[in-house]
Amino acid sequence: MVTIFYQRMFQSKSLFAGGIHPTDGFDKALTGGKNIIKYIPNTVRISLKQGLGPACKPVVHAGDHVMEGQLIGEAGHFLSAHVHASVTGTVTAVDETACEIAVEDCRLPDTDCVYYKEFVEISYSKEELVRLLSEGGLVGMGGAGFPTAVKYATKEKISHLLINGAECEPFLTCDEHLILEQGMAILNGARALKKACGAQKVIICMEDNKVHCKEALDKLLAGHGREVEIRLLPTKYPQGSEKQLIQAVMGVEIPAGKLPAEVGAMVSNIQTAKAAADMIFGGFPSTSRVITITGDVAHPGNYLVPIGTDIGELVALAGDVKSKDNKVILGGPMTGRLLGFCLDAAKMQAEKMAVVSKVSGGLVVLDGNKPEVSNCIKCGRCLQVCPAGIKPVMIEKNYLLGNLIACKALYATECIACGSCSYICPARRELAFHVVSAREAVRAKIREEAAQHA
Repeated sequence: MVTIFYQRMFQSKSLFAGGIHPTDGFDKALTGGKNIIKYIPNTVRISLKQGLGPACKPVVHAGDHVMEGQLIGEAGHFLSAHVHASVTGTVTAVDETACEIAVEDCRLPDTDCVYYKEFVEISYSKEELVRLLSEGGLVGMGGAGFPTAVKYATKEKISHLLINGAECEPFLTCDEHLILEQGMAILNGARALKKACGAQKVIICMEDNKVHCKEALDKLLAGHGREVEIRLLPTKYPQGSEKQLIQAVMGVEIPAGKLPAEVGAMVSNIQTAKAAADMIFGGFPSTSRVITITGDVAHPGNYLVPIGTDIGELVALAGDVKSKDNKVILGGPMTGRLLGFCLDAAKMQAEKMAVVSKVSGGLVVLDGNKPEVSNCIKCGRCLQVCPAGIKPVMIEKNYLLGNLIACKALYATECIACGSCSYICPARRELAFHVVSAREAVRAKIREEAAQHA
């Protein structure tokens, strides 16, 4: 059985405020040392909403034959990203939300391409690179889903591009294995992204539980000077959060309401860098990713799959759940979305509960039922571990009372949804859920007030 045990708040070598140390490595070991498995399903169901904005407009119809990489959803909002067919096949169904394709063939990015084996010349201008990122439908693949081209089109002067390989979320190892198996593509993608944003330097950031990953990249970088720096950081959650990573590496705290670019920083995930290389050097739009299937399953592992692959199908591929008394989380256990309790592969497939998207880092099966919630005991632990420096218990209290003015005054908008407060709470209160809800409600209120005064 797999359980996340309460360990201790991580105190030593702290590079940013708050944070926790949720596990001691048993979770990562479940998928450690196992090569990425390629898997092609018989059918994909591709969501037309892959960015932060509204769903894309479908540009194909049922019965159409599409080729892998062909545009099937056109972005009409600056926070949306184009969607492409992740396979070659026939469109069997399409509506305003998704496109289903019966698979005939799927190449996936070709690791025999030269940019997977050696450093390649970047002949494109900054503007051309940003255009390619837009055409490829790239978004932040670490979970944020922000359109990459929009971020890299900044006019701000960027000093540091940080490629986020912290992968601090418990259980997930998809980024780690991508580094080990496709490191040269990541390095070439990082170099291209550096030119796209005009950064002075690029640093690939990892926690010090990934020394083997640093050694693998250092070996690839031998003879190439300091074109890309590899930096290890003390293991601590949520190191991979954008603002916390910037603070840990650059020693700069981003003020409330400000963006990373305003302090000279740009952050992209490891898989985003690899996807950039696939689009820029290989002509592959963002149509696949590596996802971790782990926890209480028979054969935990990492899988390279086309976007739109059914999650239940991957759980079956991993040998199915080992106990029906479980909870299933899409994403990591700290920030992921609960799919439900007492699930197995057959039920997930029958109910079409979820498919792989561009931001799907993993699926974790944990044993146990929903914990019983009790009243706050006023221990203050949530205040101590909050990396954003806000007061989760006070925001929750005011949100449940419907007092959004107080939530705004308490800086609910600065919540990064890391889940540290819920994890540490001895009363098992759903602090993160309520604080994130307060954050979204306050932001909606701010937008509404701005529209009224426009």
